[in-house]
Amino acid sequence: MTENRVTAASALTRFKGHPAWVTVITLLSAAAYAVVGLVKLGTFRATTFDLVIVDQTVRNYAKFAAPYSPSIGSFHGRGLEYLQLADHFSPIYALLAPFYWIYDGPASLIVAQALLFAAAIPFVWAFTRRVLGTKPAYLVAVAYALSWPIAQAAAFDAHEVMFVPVLTAAMIERYHAGRPVPAFLAMFGLLLVKEDMGLMVIGFGVYLVLVRDRLRGAVCVAVGVAWTVLVRGVLIPMAGGDTSDFWAYGHLGDSVPSALLAMLSDPLGTLALPFSEEAKVDTLFLMVWPTLLLCLLSPLSVVALPHVLERMLSDRVLWWQADFQYNAFTVVILFLAGVDGLARLLKWLGRAEDRGLRLAWATAVLAVAITLVPRFALDQLFDKDFYRGDQVRSIAAAEAVAKVPSGVVVETVNSLGPALTARATVLLWDHEPRNAPWVVADVNRWEFPFGSAEDQAKRVADLLATGYTKVFERDGYVVLNRR
Repeated sequence: MTENRVTAASALTRFKGHPAWVTVITLLSAAAYAVVGLVKLGTFRATTFDLVIVDQTVRNYAKFAAPYSPSIGSFHGRGLEYLQLADHFSPIYALLAPFYWIYDGPASLIVAQALLFAAAIPFVWAFTRRVLGTKPAYLVAVAYALSWPIAQAAAFDAHEVMFVPVLTAAMIERYHAGRPVPAFLAMFGLLLVKEDMGLMVIGFGVYLVLVRDRLRGAVCVAVGVAWTVLVRGVLIPMAGGDTSDFWAYGHLGDSVPSALLAMLSDPLGTLALPFSEEAKVDTLFLMVWPTLLLCLLSPLSVVALPHVLERMLSDRVLWWQADFQYNAFTVVILFLAGVDGLARLLKWLGRAEDRGLRLAWATAVLAVAITLVPRFALDQLFDKDFYRGDQVRSIAAAEAVAKVPSGVVVETVNSLGPALTARATVLLWDHEPRNAPWVVADVNRWEFPFGSAEDQAKRVADLLATGYTKVFERDGYVVLNRR
């Protein structure tokens, strides 16, 4: 009896230690993501598109005002009182308002995003521990923390994708744990992230059907379809948006029905389309390689499939790339599918209880994640030059933004908007005349959306010819004012 008590107490002690270690991994990961974003912000490498767009939205929510985003409204030619909901339907941004009550500035978004990306780690750990055991759970959790999709998203401003890893992880892990209520609450949370998250809900519904939870699966599919139609067909137009802004399937048709008809009429061509460009193939391989391809053995992968196809069937080159935030939408799904895929493979091989193979796979998954770090954004943390940035340019940039008074409307070059958005109404500087009283330009280095630095210099000359005066110039930065 005494020996049993000692064993039970020892097991309890070991279990109590896991939340602490998982918390340490989560906080260290959040700190790493935050450092990447904050250093870029502090060295003028963050951008108006998209950090200022989100900053303006959340600042308005924090003031209990409508979520106007003047930067994206002016870019589309729809005025300064343009709702962010008309661009991307992301009412979930309202949850970030409390961060702005603590600190009113885009740094709050970067910290919040870092915390949300890391918040998926406990769910990844819990799912993997239940399926493969404790040691593999730690290895897979760290592999997710180091994963290249999260690294790229954390390094590129702030986006609605920050909510997706934790919500998908909670949805899948809680369902697997037999807790459908929190699982479906997380699923409904996804619908508030972006207008295309209905596709992911459809994928989750298909997964439920595949695992013989047919009734709830059919309901999820119906909810996903209905929500997608409602948001794109009704809510976005009601908010003042135009759904054609993000219609990226002109090569298939000018509407959803015509595109579907084109795909059905040429099924072989449709199947080949996701593999039609080298960039697509590279990205698809990079998405499944971190699990050693075993995610493909799990029906969980179908949760990610609609969103992946949305990207790979499009004509938007940026959507195919591994360089931006888009892959963070599905990274958790594929990691958990990899865990499930391994368990299924071992069962098929009659080795379901082989702890050695489980540990070997998890070790290999972590090794793959580590080998990919030098290719992507987390590698910057080990480069001292990353923290310095271009010091000469940074000094000039700081002087340039200091010339702009608070409370004004200012058109800024893409990289300087985040430095002004907390105290001025920032619009993106481009070719369109907006008659803002202040303009901060750059004539030395190419910036979106111009074609070249020469185009930017020409635009400055045009502004000077139309009544603006130059009040500052240094290292390519030019500040113009028209009273």
